[in-house]
Amino acid sequence: MFTVIPELSTETKQEVFVVGLFEQHSPLKGIAAKWNEQLNGQLVELLKEGDISPKRKHVSKIHTLGHTNAKRLYFVGLGKKEELTFEQLREAFGKLFKTLKGTKLTEVAVALDTFTTEQIDINDAAHALSEAFHLATYQFAGYKQKTNEPEKKIEQITVYTEGDKEEVEASLFVGSVYGKATNFARTLVNTPSNLLTANDLANYAVELAKKYEFEYEVLEKEEMEKLGMGAFLAVNKGSAEPPKMIVLKYQGKEAWENVIGLVGKGVTFDTGGYSIKTKEGIVGMKTDMAGAAAVLGAMEIIGEIRPEQNVVAVIPATDNMVSGEAFKPDDVITSMSGKTIEVKNTDAEGRLILADAITYAKHHGASYIIDVATLTGGVIIALGAHTTGAMTNNEALFEQMLEASAETGEFIWRLPITEKDKERVRSSAVADLNNSPGREGHAIMGGAFLAEFAEETPWIHLDIAGTSVTSKEHDLGPAGATGVMVRTLATFVERFQTND
Repeated sequence: MFTVIPELSTETKQEVFVVGLFEQHSPLKGIAAKWNEQLNGQLVELLKEGDISPKRKHVSKIHTLGHTNAKRLYFVGLGKKEELTFEQLREAFGKLFKTLKGTKLTEVAVALDTFTTEQIDINDAAHALSEAFHLATYQFAGYKQKTNEPEKKIEQITVYTEGDKEEVEASLFVGSVYGKATNFARTLVNTPSNLLTANDLANYAVELAKKYEFEYEVLEKEEMEKLGMGAFLAVNKGSAEPPKMIVLKYQGKEAWENVIGLVGKGVTFDTGGYSIKTKEGIVGMKTDMAGAAAVLGAMEIIGEIRPEQNVVAVIPATDNMVSGEAFKPDDVITSMSGKTIEVKNTDAEGRLILADAITYAKHHGASYIIDVATLTGGVIIALGAHTTGAMTNNEALFEQMLEASAETGEFIWRLPITEKDKERVRSSAVADLNNSPGREGHAIMGGAFLAEFAEETPWIHLDIAGTSVTSKEHDLGPAGATGVMVRTLATFVERFQTND
């Protein structure tokens, strides 16, 4: 896919050559300036006339008509050099590959050094390039009947750079890993629930475990009953599909200590149970396992890059259905932790399965817990569709997550959990906890409920209900599942430092 070549000259023959272009007094430098000479100064004229633009994310194409060894030149506008960020560069590459996608090209060459700044070195540019390629060109295959004609797509990207060849290759590899793992999560979330049951989700996890030599465990219903996972099992009661509690363990240190627990909500379809959703609200509920997908995607990255960390991933997988056996409002259930829960809303089921999953993560030695879930519609009302809601009981842990999210461009915003919020969650007259104490601060109530099971363990809750899918195509992907938090979780794990 990616080939790194250390030398670039005007004699290099390519079908398509890509060059970065900054806004400056003399934007045509290096190889672009030499091409300008071969084209009798026409590139400068095209710049003056606006046919080629250095404005950020503007992609310009010219045909050289045989005057250079590059048949076609693509110029990617990068804006002002001193203002370009890593995220903006990744988006610019995404716009490039979106543009090239419809051209039926199979090979592209990139002058990578033309995309660097004082803040963005050649290795950063390589990572941005490869990650953006996989993200921007992703397409869910779907289930329509296919034509016999294979779709042409880019299969080879030649990267020209004066940077260290091995380091650039390593950065291209890591960027590709991040992009592919995000796409893996996207595909899981886009898959219809009749084709992605809890058992299917478990099978995907086991495949990952075998590929990367993770330890793994898949608990069946009978084992959960013995362990007292009453919260998780209550949600599954209405289903014809058996539940699965999925565990993956990656040990990157000699001793099993300072273990990061990644817990992902795996509701493969959510009807709302007896608190049933509206006919409009129920559409799209195949995506209610996006937290599980994010954790599995992060584990794929972890398996590839092998960080010196210990990680346990826990995924409670089930659907939430209506039947004569289904749990009901006013039921009282007992969680694995021993805490009792009064069910006021069967559509607040995600927090119930996560409660037992958090307890089980601690059972496996998790010293820190990050849970990821499409938990509440309330977070969309609060933060919109582009920002993930977050809650925590540990400032230092949250700062590290904030840094990881800034690096990946997957933005999070912290919501508070006050003593009053805790009182509301504990407001039941007949049980220890109330799973849905009202609509006010709904997103916060979900996080406050989970905090009761994290207890003293440093913990972060990420509510991705608004960010896990998008209705619009964007520079780094199509409409549909976004794979949000895959890259942030992996970056967090890779960079994680204990506060001892």
